[in-house]
Amino acid sequence: MKLPEDVLELRDYVRKFVDKEIIPYVAEYDRTGEEPTALYEKCIQAGLNAGYMPEKYGGLELSKLAFTVFQEELARGDIGISTTMGATCLASLPIMLGGTEEQKDLWWNIVAEKHYAAFCLTEPDAGSDSANMRTTAVRDGDDYIINGTKCFISNGALAGVYSVLATVDRSLGHKGLTAFIVERDRVGISVGKEEDKMGMRLSNTTEVIFDNVRIPASNRIGPEGGGFKVIMQTLDYSRPGVGAQGVGIAQRALDEAVKYAKERVQFGKPIGTFQGLQFMLADMAIEVETARQMAYHVADLIDNGEKDFTYEACIAKTRGGDAAMKVAVDAVQILGGYGYMREYPVEKLMRDAKIIQIYEGTNQIQRMIIAGQLLK
Repeated sequence: MKLPEDVLELRDYVRKFVDKEIIPYVAEYDRTGEEPTALYEKCIQAGLNAGYMPEKYGGLELSKLAFTVFQEELARGDIGISTTMGATCLASLPIMLGGTEEQKDLWWNIVAEKHYAAFCLTEPDAGSDSANMRTTAVRDGDDYIINGTKCFISNGALAGVYSVLATVDRSLGHKGLTAFIVERDRVGISVGKEEDKMGMRLSNTTEVIFDNVRIPASNRIGPEGGGFKVIMQTLDYSRPGVGAQGVGIAQRALDEAVKYAKERVQFGKPIGTFQGLQFMLADMAIEVETARQMAYHVADLIDNGEKDFTYEACIAKTRGGDAAMKVAVDAVQILGGYGYMREYPVEKLMRDAKIIQIYEGTNQIQRMIIAGQLLK
């Protein structure tokens, strides 16, 4: 699809920023495991942490299409940076979709001051199986008391506020799930283990522990038992952006493979002149472009008011993740022995790509949903 002029301007702005401020530095941060605070600060100064934030709070208030392109370009630079900036927007979706005006004001004022938010869904025994959630929210007069541990939380240690899914009654399964706003400075909140990840190493991923955390009932998003619906809507809205992250990784891998194929000489000529390798590059380009168009299509559906796009959103997420993995692996193959070395960026891209097939709903879960949509 042809992008509108304002989206093209945003894309070019983010692309130039990534080329100058992100790509030259990420390999070293990836190697050392040091938190890239300086890169985060540059992104904040450029307004890249506030894609969904309304303009009146200092945000960009992007359309879904613009945000999808934005996520693609940031991921082309580094998936960890893209996830750090995007996680705030993901955490904001439950409030945007189900919150009151007072809750939105509370949320965005905190985000404007603290810069980061986190979405607290996954638990050690409740990933894809959210009905098995053990984090509880017990009503106590005009308050709720939250207890439980969340894991694999992007921005867990950075966030100034969390959107949290908990159960008010475990016997009800997903019908007991309820969503809440929980401010970071509440007594009883602590950050647990920080994960040492294979890829996406420039993002902060931790446990978040809630120990008798008291919050006002006014922080509940929607009715008791309404959390499952809000979270499913949140994931539908987020999936084209995740697919676009996969596209960003795949595009960078393709760019590196094309560059190498033009420069590397074997048997007296550039390897890009060999038909077998040309076919690989062509297939990689097909993967990139079809995944990109699917992500943009879903974003466009959302911007045009489509209410039911679960099927398309799951396809976009799955397609983006699979494209990222395939294209990154093929890029390593094209670079041969050099592709396996950390001196070249494609081995990092391969490690980074895998997360797109896992987080925000594994690609196996996406396929289950797609099949369910077909057969219902």
